[in-house]
Amino acid sequence: MQDSDIDALIAWLIKKGLAGASETALLDGFCVRCRTAGLDLARGLTIIDTLHPIYEGRVFRWRNDGVEESAVIEFGRTNEGEAAENWQRSPFFHLLTSGDDELRLRLGGGDASRFSLLDKLAAEGITDYVAFVHRFSSESVIGEMDCVYSHWTSRRPEGFDDDDLVALRRLVPPLALAMKCASLARIATTLVEVYLGNDAGRRVLSGRISRGIPDRISAVLWYSDLRGYTSIADRASPDEIIPLLDDYAEAVITAVHEAGGDVLKLIGDGTLAIFPAEDPAEACRSALRGEAAMRARVAALNVRRAAEGRPVTSVYLGLHIGDVFYGNIGSDARLDFTVVGPAVNEVSRIASMCRSVDRGVVLSSDFVAATPQPERDGLVSVGRYALRGVGRAQELFTIDPATL
Repeated sequence: MQDSDIDALIAWLIKKGLAGASETALLDGFCVRCRTAGLDLARGLTIIDTLHPIYEGRVFRWRNDGVEESAVIEFGRTNEGEAAENWQRSPFFHLLTSGDDELRLRLGGGDASRFSLLDKLAAEGITDYVAFVHRFSSESVIGEMDCVYSHWTSRRPEGFDDDDLVALRRLVPPLALAMKCASLARIATTLVEVYLGNDAGRRVLSGRISRGIPDRISAVLWYSDLRGYTSIADRASPDEIIPLLDDYAEAVITAVHEAGGDVLKLIGDGTLAIFPAEDPAEACRSALRGEAAMRARVAALNVRRAAEGRPVTSVYLGLHIGDVFYGNIGSDARLDFTVVGPAVNEVSRIASMCRSVDRGVVLSSDFVAATPQPERDGLVSVGRYALRGVGRAQELFTIDPATL
């Protein structure tokens, strides 16, 4: 590659990085432009860790031989089991533990390598391999995201020449920087969605981070908690409490999300969620669909936990529909993106009535009035009640046990 080619590719990386190009677009464009400029790449791969409740990091791959493979792999924890063994046998782990920044190995000599990956590459006709690690300073580490790994291969009989290696040493750092920018944007999205909920997270990322400007929206409100949680917590060993909360929260949250709702808060054993009601009938139908899914998940969960000899419970749920203020509440330095208003207080009181009427789900009269047919036919009255802290008594409903 000529110096002018290198400069042009660095300028392209800067432009695409600032424009927010994805990691796959960056890697693909980088490799294609390298080949066009005379750098004979057969494969390119980058790895960057992330901050995610499920995945440890992401692998991005490119190859020019027409073999179909996934361009992105999300991988789990590499600190135990087979994943740990594979990681510890990799060239990247060698770089990490040795403190080196670069590893270059010629392949195809017939001798077995200490890295099983390289033996596989040699069998596929790869002749040269170079790996890099570009470390971040301690101040810029986020979770386990502390560097960018990459490797590059050639099929030319003579492999990479000195000019090729010089070009890679100049080009890979700006690529790593652009990849880091893309991954940081992805982490920001993950964090706000995990901690605030999908819709609230999107609103915050779009710039809604000032207090005093909530939106008035109509929504179905979901408030659920665990039956007998206090007594379970008193009886169970301390190391059982968090797994119990996690198991039942997983059942509730997954059901809400699958039905199109958005979880706003976890309050001890309670869950506050909303189903925006631009179409009230559809929002009510979605909430009922979520209730059915939750009930099925909790039943399956209880079978598993009982077989393991662990405490089991059920979920109380209140459903209501009404207008709420949706936005930032708090101080300039500490905000919470949530819903407030009389309807929020009301749904929590409705949920608490589950104990009094001995039903797993209690619905407000407003919710039932907004529910379409045929779902409304399956709802039955449990009587008229005055709710604590609510100015008006109202008729409450439940799902007809005969339909369950």
